[in-house]
Order: sequence, then C-alpha cells, then structure tokens
Amino acid sequence: MRRFLSACRGRDMARKRDYWQPPDEFEARKTGDCVDFALWAWRQVLGMGYSARFVGGKHGKLGEGHAWVTFEKDGKCFLLEPQYWPIGLKMPRASTLRYHPKISVAWDGNKVQYFEHEDRNTDPPLRRVPGLAAEWVWIWAGYWIRFAYRFPIAMTRRVIARFRGK
Repeated sequence: MRRFLSACRGRDMARKRDYWQPPDEFEARKTGDCVDFALWAWRQVLGMGYSARFVGGKHGKLGEGHAWVTFEKDGKCFLLEPQYWPIGLKMPRASTLRYHPKISVAWDGNKVQYFEHEDRNTDPPLRRVPGLAAEWVWIWAGYWIRFAYRFPIAMTRRVIARFRGK
C-alpha cells in the first residue's frame, strides 16, 4: 500500500466540484483528494481481511473536512491516514487526537453499516502528555532526518534525468 501511495499525488478539491473517484479510477489516475485516498485504502484493508471503516469528519486545528480509515487488528483500533505514508508505519498517537469522526461506513462483505459519531473529549490525562509528546518528537524527528537525507538524492536524480531527456 505504501509503495503505491508514494506514487500518488494529492489534490485540493476546494475550488472544484467534489467527485469521489471509485478506487479503480484512483488507482489508474494516481491523483485525488483525501476521500479518494481513503476509499482506495479502505478497499485494500478490507481485502486484507480486516474489519475496517471509511471515516469522514474533521481534522486539525481549523476543523477542516477530511476522510481516513480505521481498522481493527488483535482487538485494537488503528487509524490509517493514507496521505501520511511518508512518515512511516507509525503515526504519533498525539496526532490522532486531532481527528474528530462525524460519520463512518463499515462493510462486512454482505451488508453496509452507517454510523454517526458524537463529539468527544480528546484531551489526554495530564500524566500521559509527556509520553505522547516524546513519541511525537521521536516519530517526526525520524521523518525529518530521513527526508533531509533523501531529498538531495531525489533532486539530484531529477536534475540528471532532465539533462538526459527522460
């Protein structure tokens, strides 16, 4: 999934009429907004045999509309953010506090279930904040270190490819 998603480009649909691409179309175009990324990822996770939901709600400080996937594995619920593939396999738990689901859809292979979610308090207990903050710094620092190492290499390859006419 990450390898495919790394080849996809996000696009902002704020100025255009919103169109939810079927996963097959997203797979062919490799471009879309958060809904397109999430629908494709939801189909992939369901195909792997996990119980999963396509979720729509708000994300971030500004409370913008967003879509993502949740799934269950070994009795635990995980948040899958398809557009965060560059940070690695783990997303800091503190980052998940900014996700506020409004609706979600589950499919068990036979029937579709729709869920409405109420607003919830996402403030962690004060005793958990240091651990969450440390995890957040560790994961994001690792991302930026990898980025700082890979970016010059990727740019050099692009420049060389452009000079060779590829």
